[in-house]
Amino acid sequence: MPSFDIVSEIERMEIENAVNQARKELLTRFDFKGSHVLIEQPKPETIVLIAEDSKKLQGLREIMISKLAKRNVDLRNVEQKTPDISPLGHARQELLIKQGLDGPKAKEITTAIKAEKFKVQCTLQDRHVRVTGTKRDELQQVISYLKEKNFEIALGFKNFRD
Repeated sequence: MPSFDIVSEIERMEIENAVNQARKELLTRFDFKGSHVLIEQPKPETIVLIAEDSKKLQGLREIMISKLAKRNVDLRNVEQKTPDISPLGHARQELLIKQGLDGPKAKEITTAIKAEKFKVQCTLQDRHVRVTGTKRDELQQVISYLKEKNFEIALGFKNFRD
């Protein structure tokens, strides 16, 4: 039976490349000369931006977001936490990269597929949804339907098998 998987994954290497490019740009930017700004990546899914004040943090965030966008990282999977600004003026913000489909999103996708009355079956697996049908055309219709609909997360389709 034909099947495919619905996933929401971002290449970790692309995230690392974007962080390295942003760090290189920080060295050449005139508005950041002599100031304490830092981009850290303690975990592969977390980027921490540290700056002297909220204005520099905003510029740092714009640099990081633009580098992620240039590396084709879907920005719907980047969650921007609220900035922590201390009374002394130091600012810190986390950017979380969402990997995989969490439970509520996976259920939302399966209910959307079932609501359209496609002749397919959806099963929730670890961090993805497997869609199985009798005909390849039905699976392609499901893919085109999901591409049209906005789930506020990047969707990818893998392991299409006949």
